[in-house]
Amino acid sequence: MTLPITPITEDDIAQYLANTPGFFERHAELLASVTFASPHGQRAVSLHERQAEMLREKIKLLEQRVMEMVRHSGENTAIAAKMHQWARQLAGVRWAAEVPQAVEQGIRTLFDVPQVALRVWGVAPAHLNAPFTQGVSEDVRAFASSLTAPFCGPNLGFEATAWLPDAQEARSLALLPLREGAIDSAESPAFGLVVLASHDAQRFEASMGTDFLVRMAELASSALSRLQ
Repeated sequence: MTLPITPITEDDIAQYLANTPGFFERHAELLASVTFASPHGQRAVSLHERQAEMLREKIKLLEQRVMEMVRHSGENTAIAAKMHQWARQLAGVRWAAEVPQAVEQGIRTLFDVPQVALRVWGVAPAHLNAPFTQGVSEDVRAFASSLTAPFCGPNLGFEATAWLPDAQEARSLALLPLREGAIDSAESPAFGLVVLASHDAQRFEASMGTDFLVRMAELASSALSRLQ
């Protein structure tokens, strides 16, 4: 009885070559005779040339990644320097009632944010009638306390956008809760909310990194806690 012959597949050939490293040493002439279509034209290239092209492509991709890393490093260094400058400005504010204005102005000028607004609650009696305590509903307070990270995304008509100078121009938002301690401390209720807004719909998007926004929120929280 003749057994059926199982055809050899490409996987079988690939596995054989992987398990037989001396094959091309014994058949070196194959390396020179095998050709491939070049992705950069219609001409045929040898195996060695194709490997060299692939290596050049990998090197080019690595160079692009290195350049991106250098660019991001420079951007992060610049933002860190601005954050330090902002912290110095806030620490130098003499009167507690002037801190909210210093927070807003610092964000606008140092970080180039077109519109900034904030509100705080639970303040000392001396600040109860200040502009930065007005127009805060229970819903806004509950929403701020529910945030354990900055919200970034399109303007969905949040109530807090009414605090902005020109809410109609706000196409993307970053909402930063203010609370004692770390921003992700859900056990600690928020005592305020900062609204950052831009006419650019891509300025604050859901997929953006929020590390610096977290630091911004925690620094603002520390400075504004003087109002309590």
